[in-house]
Amino acid sequence: MRFFNKHIKVKKRDIPAGLWTKCKSCSAMVTQSTVVSNLMTCPECGYLYPLPARPRLKTLFAEGEFFEIDPEMRPTDPLKFIDTLPYPKRQVIAEKKARTPEAVITGIGSIDGHAVACAAMDFSYMGGSMGSVVGEKITRLIERALDLRIPLIIISASGGARMQEGALSLMQLAKTSAALARFHEEKLLFISIMTNPTTGGTTASFASLGDVIIAEPGALIGFAGPRVIKQTIQQDLPEGFQKAEFLLAHGMVDRIVDRKDMKVKLAELLELFGTPEFIPDMIPAEHRPAQAQHA
Repeated sequence: MRFFNKHIKVKKRDIPAGLWTKCKSCSAMVTQSTVVSNLMTCPECGYLYPLPARPRLKTLFAEGEFFEIDPEMRPTDPLKFIDTLPYPKRQVIAEKKARTPEAVITGIGSIDGHAVACAAMDFSYMGGSMGSVVGEKITRLIERALDLRIPLIIISASGGARMQEGALSLMQLAKTSAALARFHEEKLLFISIMTNPTTGGTTASFASLGDVIIAEPGALIGFAGPRVIKQTIQQDLPEGFQKAEFLLAHGMVDRIVDRKDMKVKLAELLELFGTPEFIPDMIPAEHRPAQAQHA
């Protein structure tokens, strides 16, 4: 006995694009909204996707407790660089994708009442690559923290130097490192947070110079990629090479902290080091909101 007519057409229900995503680690199919609400973490295996700078800052600073500085700075095109696209066009595409004019956001804020200068890199802007503006913003932040004598936190998420700026990009390694050397001489606290991924010139400069270096679980951290290293030294690499857990075991990282626990652990460190209390006067006048100016 037949229970259906083969000539009846069943209309397929379209699944909206972007609703589901396949985990890059465990291959589980999970909804994109679940990943986003879980701080860009796979709910099945805990794999960490790059977390954009603004959402990351919201996990560390309560509403009204982070004040961005130098938000207007944008890269130029000193080399008139063209690959498949002119560099200015790449900037426009990157800014639209990341919703920020550069690969780093810097500012002054309060974590549980403790004053900090904080920079958060954004991998969605050209792979978090470090160009002249990224180096300048981070250097200005270091100098601001030095003047205020407050702790510095830099959250790295980067593929390294920006090829469209050539040697000008590489110069930012020395520039930021020199600023941190002055910061270190004053015995001020610098906490470096390495997220997935932290590679290239970023790792070779400020990301590795923290007094305390924290990594996210499973984060890829290194200078050159494992394939390049293997070809160079002609040896097989250890299992888990360049992962946060491997680096913790070999002394490059001090602690591994999950995203959801980061604010609590940072507050504990700031309390331990006896850092200054946040006051509105620490915010540059040109970036100070009306209520802070009045205060």
